[in-house]
Amino acid sequence: MTTQFDIEPGSEVGDTEPVAQTNWGRVSGRWDGPVAVWRSIPYASAPSGPNRFRPPLPPQSWDGIRECTTFGEIAPQTMGNMVPVDSDLRMGEDCLWLNVWSPRSSADNGAPRPVMVWLHGGAYCLGTAAQEIYDGRKLAEAGDVVVVTVNYRLGALGFLDLSSLSDDFTPNLGLHDQIAALEWVRDNIAAFGGDPGNVTLFGESSGAGCVTALLTSPPAAGLFHQAIAQSPPATTVFGQERAAAVAQRFLELIELPYSRASELLECPIDRIVTAAGVLLDEIPLKEPGRLAAAPVVDGYLVPTYPIDRFQQGRSHRVPLIIGTNKDEASLFRVLRSPIMPVTPDAVNAMLRDVAANHPDMSPERIAEITSAYPDLAKTRGALAMSTDAAFRMPAHWVADGHAQHSPTWTYRFDHATPMLKAARVGAGHATELPYVFGNFGTLNHDPTFWLGGRKVAMEVSGRMRRRWLAFATHGVPAAIDGSKHWPPYRPSTRTTLLIDNIDRVIDNPDRDLHTAWGEQAVGFS
Repeated sequence: MTTQFDIEPGSEVGDTEPVAQTNWGRVSGRWDGPVAVWRSIPYASAPSGPNRFRPPLPPQSWDGIRECTTFGEIAPQTMGNMVPVDSDLRMGEDCLWLNVWSPRSSADNGAPRPVMVWLHGGAYCLGTAAQEIYDGRKLAEAGDVVVVTVNYRLGALGFLDLSSLSDDFTPNLGLHDQIAALEWVRDNIAAFGGDPGNVTLFGESSGAGCVTALLTSPPAAGLFHQAIAQSPPATTVFGQERAAAVAQRFLELIELPYSRASELLECPIDRIVTAAGVLLDEIPLKEPGRLAAAPVVDGYLVPTYPIDRFQQGRSHRVPLIIGTNKDEASLFRVLRSPIMPVTPDAVNAMLRDVAANHPDMSPERIAEITSAYPDLAKTRGALAMSTDAAFRMPAHWVADGHAQHSPTWTYRFDHATPMLKAARVGAGHATELPYVFGNFGTLNHDPTFWLGGRKVAMEVSGRMRRRWLAFATHGVPAAIDGSKHWPPYRPSTRTTLLIDNIDRVIDNPDRDLHTAWGEQAVGFS
């Protein structure tokens, strides 16, 4: 295998397509400026038929050169307004592929580059690595790194545990896919100029929830060397009893009796997607704060609740950046999504559910938590409670545990453009994504800069990308550009970087929340 992708001898960038050798055959990409891009390289074969609900199998080898310049099928899902997906993309089961961006500098000395592997978000049921916002060209070029974005199974096919129905079904298939992609990176990325010994796994929302799950998963050990978790719902992991009840409800919706569950292997994919769409909306409406699809404790990939393994000091020994956005829940209010509770009634129902699942959650402890939200009867208080229960406190609990043994940094993304402030979105969920990738304006009629703020946003994005890239290269987010020094997180000080027009470093900015919520993690089971 070559240590760098090939172009014809003597040719200039852009004269001919870049070609790389993988373990299954050669793949051609295209040039995007000085960056070579491959789209939809298969890391596994299509999981269909008898393999539909099984862990991924290696791809089939091919002869000649496989053209990888356009996106393949995206994971079957119910399209909606939560995740902007290009209408030209098609859904299908041949969705286990990844994209690669690799820069070619004029003074290329052949040294392998750091690798950044991205897991997209979407509540474990939406999204794709084909979304324009995840285009890795600017990140690859700015940091001289190789960027990989992973497509994986979602919803009923990826994060609905049907293993209680029969032996035909394996839980946590989305996580199995991600591990297969990381193994592909380990075995093939050198041919694209990447260093398999320096891989940073990063993701946002449910993608970050996968990062925190993989940080505690024994089969994932050694497959990545740094991790970044942006707004991870780290406590949204379910037990097998819960998973079995959801599986039974899914059978009801798809109108199959328990005895015929194996027919799901050949069921038309549209029928599965339709039933899953009903389920994915129904559960958070009936049980605010819960998702229908999420990682499940299976005793293997997820040996027990990840948050417990963090607090026991049993996460993988790798440097970690973890953080949240200041106004996470606001986006769900604007989009009228049931995924997060954003009304006082829904938040109170969520609290009752959490208390019912945790015998140690006494009425006194519930009262102590709610005391931190004096305006809980108003929308503002409900949004704050929802943000903290789903994202802020889980991220702190992860950081407290991981920092026991490995370098850890925490941040809070506070920046919002004037338009996002006026729309009462602020630093809402996922608003940091264009800052990390440098990709603004990927939404139709993007309102981000309608009231100005572009210059400041570009400066914030530059600082944020330099920190992420320095972390991927050196394991420390110390951008050599005069940016504010970002000290590591320690449970005793809880030092946090607040990312805004001007970055600030604050000790324990959420002190009152820690006092109210306590040290012992709570979530759904």
